[in-house]
Amino acid sequence: MCGIVGYVGNRGSLDVLVGGLKRLEYRGYDSAGVAVIDPEGRLGTRKHAGKLGVLTDDLGATPLADGHTGIGHTRWATHGGPTDENAHPHLGDDGRLALIHNGIIENFGELKDELAAAGHTFSSETDSEVAALLVGDAYRATGDLTQAMLQVVNRLEGAFTLLAVHAEQPGVVVGARRNSPLVIGLGEGENFLGSDVAAFVAYTRRAMEIGQDQLVTIRPDSVEIVDFGGAPVDASTFEVDWDASAAEKGGWSSFMAKEISEEPEAVAKTIIGRVDDGLVRIPELDGLDEGFLSTIDRVVVIACGTAAYAGMVGKYAIEQWARVPVDVELAHEFRYREPVLGPNTLVVSISQSGETMDTLMAVKYARKEGAKTLSICNTQGATIPRESDAVVYTHAGPEVAVASTKAFVAQITAMYLFGIQLGQVRGTLDDARARELVRELQAVPDKLATVLATGDRIRELARWMADTQSVLFLGRHVGYPVALEGALKLKELAYIHAEGFAAGELKHGPIALIEPGQVVFVIVPSPRDTNSLHAKVVSNIQEIRARGARVIAIAEAGDAAVLPHADEVIRIPLASPFFEPLLAVVPLHIFGMELAAAKGLDVDQPRNLAKSVTVE
Repeated sequence: MCGIVGYVGNRGSLDVLVGGLKRLEYRGYDSAGVAVIDPEGRLGTRKHAGKLGVLTDDLGATPLADGHTGIGHTRWATHGGPTDENAHPHLGDDGRLALIHNGIIENFGELKDELAAAGHTFSSETDSEVAALLVGDAYRATGDLTQAMLQVVNRLEGAFTLLAVHAEQPGVVVGARRNSPLVIGLGEGENFLGSDVAAFVAYTRRAMEIGQDQLVTIRPDSVEIVDFGGAPVDASTFEVDWDASAAEKGGWSSFMAKEISEEPEAVAKTIIGRVDDGLVRIPELDGLDEGFLSTIDRVVVIACGTAAYAGMVGKYAIEQWARVPVDVELAHEFRYREPVLGPNTLVVSISQSGETMDTLMAVKYARKEGAKTLSICNTQGATIPRESDAVVYTHAGPEVAVASTKAFVAQITAMYLFGIQLGQVRGTLDDARARELVRELQAVPDKLATVLATGDRIRELARWMADTQSVLFLGRHVGYPVALEGALKLKELAYIHAEGFAAGELKHGPIALIEPGQVVFVIVPSPRDTNSLHAKVVSNIQEIRARGARVIAIAEAGDAAVLPHADEVIRIPLASPFFEPLLAVVPLHIFGMELAAAKGLDVDQPRNLAKSVTVE
């Protein structure tokens, strides 16, 4: 989400900025802009909605006075649509300061009211303009851009990367980072800032890390880093081991590899701005007033593919927490059977792109039949959200690889947030239990990062299994849709037979598929689960192992009961049952990707598939 470039040095800044933004296009965006300080000390900006070509065409037709200091930005719309006015940079200090922003400032409403009371007017709908005006005011008080930024960042809540320049300080770019990426490029007589090293790898492979809650000031011949308290920070440097030709993927082997690595961030960003005093408060649900939420007698989830499996996971949670029945239906089957819907039915659609035609038509049918509709979507301004009564956006950032990974965990996270709020409204969750669930959900990103560290062993397994023609997946309760998702990834990516089953169904037919050498992944419930499902799944493992299958178990840390019966155990951190799917699915995503790579296949663009299915 969003590309950011900053530059100080002796080159023409526009070439550096536009080139950096071009290499960051893979991040996804809907507007672009630049700000430069010319040799006369004048700040010039240019910004446009649309692709980078719109901006570059304008710069070619009407040149902007260039200089050696500047910042550039590609925006993915969050607060306010993709318009020229909402594009970055935003201005402060009467147009002498320019600022760009990646992330979400959660308390921007309160800060905007404060600025309005002080006489400021606004030219955009963004939270970012609030930061620009605040830094501009602080600059007038301090006369120093670094000190001004320090004053402001400690007032901001949420996730942000901020870059700013001021006409009175040419040769200076100041950046700040909290929960959003920023990296420094080190050159000779020039320095760079970027969302990632792709922004500057064409000029230097020497880079420097900037940590959480740190601020950096770059000049042509110096880089200074302090924490948000103003204390100096020592940062480590590293060498980029790839060249600019790989920059479109940010240095990853594939978009999918990059997106799997972003699963912790996808969960975290989906939570941001939706928790208040430890309880869930989803502002977007204002389209469904609490009076309606409290009278819901049925929830129907409609989706396709991976999104449907996210809905299945959500079904277990919503029924448990809100005590309302939930059905999960494939969107392409939904309207053709003329389902019975009523005014107290809530239809929840899930679509990464928001353009899935099967799901869109099902939403329209539901509204025609008098049901309320809620969309869970990752794409601002898409059709399905516009057709729905309310929308909860998953802030996973753009997902380029056709087979979904980070969008899946973000969709589950959104379903969990909705389930907790619904339980709060209906009185089936007291505040203490709701806060406990929120704490568990907020702990997931760090646990996901731990799971990602198991990637090397999973890659070894995938290489060993490169010639495998069939893989089965078993799970129970919330582990069942995880098994389905694991199987789908192998179908999509590796083009081999793969099936997911509810483990309890094994003895009702699928056990006939078990033969010596058959690979079976088993998602093992926690032994702390009070439903005693753990013992039943361990029995399933014994049954298939006795028939010669090779068992790969995904089990929580410390589960000793699995070890004697599985050929391989992939460990995930401890979590209560409802939060295990978010952890257990990551090894399956990695496995599908690595098995396809071992077969020499394109993991980003699998055959016959499209990212957004816009036909029925």
